[in-house]
Amino acid sequence: MRKRLYVFREDGKPAEAIIRRYNEEDFEALIEVQRQSFPPPYPEELWWNVDQLREHIGRFPEGALCAEMDGQIIGSMTGLIVDMADYEHAHSWETVTDSGYIRNHNRFGDTLYVADICVVPAYRKTGIGKWLMQTMYETVVALKLRRLLGAGRMPGYHLAAGQMTPEQYVQSVMSGERRDPVISFLLRCGRTPVGIASHYLDDEESCGNAVLMEWANPFVYGEQP
Repeated sequence: MRKRLYVFREDGKPAEAIIRRYNEEDFEALIEVQRQSFPPPYPEELWWNVDQLREHIGRFPEGALCAEMDGQIIGSMTGLIVDMADYEHAHSWETVTDSGYIRNHNRFGDTLYVADICVVPAYRKTGIGKWLMQTMYETVVALKLRRLLGAGRMPGYHLAAGQMTPEQYVQSVMSGERRDPVISFLLRCGRTPVGIASHYLDDEESCGNAVLMEWANPFVYGEQP
């Protein structure tokens, strides 16, 4: 898979971008993308490592995507297929992604679960993150899965945690009272909030919470579980 498209820089000029599957030659660049995308207080130990990346391309290459611009990798997105009935009792990032190693990838599952999406800060206003998400939606359709699901960070929640619950915080973003960089981005990508995962990730800004956000495959019909 290799997709060529054009995005727009902040100065309004179009620039070519490429979205493709990542491979072993990209590992060092992918880890650098993580470093730039998730600075402290985000835990450094949660950045991808080489062993995890090797599992991604070996177990589910369709879910191992990266974006290139100006001759360098500027973003990535990683997913796996799961049966969510196996995880609803213990929905944490560590459990549902096998601590990022995705050895629990289940090709017979019905849900493409997003383990991670990131774009380096210098390129976030180009829309490349939205194109990565769109490409993963296309994977959901191609594989005839029921949906894409993932838990988004709530980096603005720590500023409001003393006044409202995580559910109330998400609702305040949905009503336009607040803006959260991650939740707002996922909404623009067509994702819909479907719940809160508590103790999802060791993330101080989100106070350990994450909002579960879904994209339902419009080509899958019939009764939904």
